[in-house]
Amino acid sequence: MPLPAPYRLVEGPPDVDAYLDLRRLSGLTPRTRAQAVAALPGGWAAVHVVDGDGRPVGMGRVIGDGGWYFHVVDMAVLPEHQRRGLGDAILTWLLDRIRASAPPDPYVTLMADEPGRRLYARHGFVATAPRTIGMALPPT
Repeated sequence: MPLPAPYRLVEGPPDVDAYLDLRRLSGLTPRTRAQAVAALPGGWAAVHVVDGDGRPVGMGRVIGDGGWYFHVVDMAVLPEHQRRGLGDAILTWLLDRIRASAPPDPYVTLMADEPGRRLYARHGFVATAPRTIGMALPPT
């Protein structure tokens, strides 16, 4: 999916500082530097979007085992860059990577916060409840 000028997709995650800023400024739960340092190299696939000055303004990652499980995480676009197709381009890139590299019939999941649900639905994601529901272990 082409991006409007001056944006461009860059394979791989943004650097740690940009990752932390993108999470915080886009409304995702802030994470620590130690968490980011450990998480970023552990992803299965990642892409980010930069503006005309090369600043990261959006990102997305996939974590998983590379065989069957693929979980989309860290979907974020800075508020001032939203509604320009960046989220669509990021998600398209990630799903295309899964389709091209995974064995047949991968299980692709994500946790959909309210702001992203229409984006995910446009890409074919459906709610799994009541058959299955997302669960998390609360932080201590």
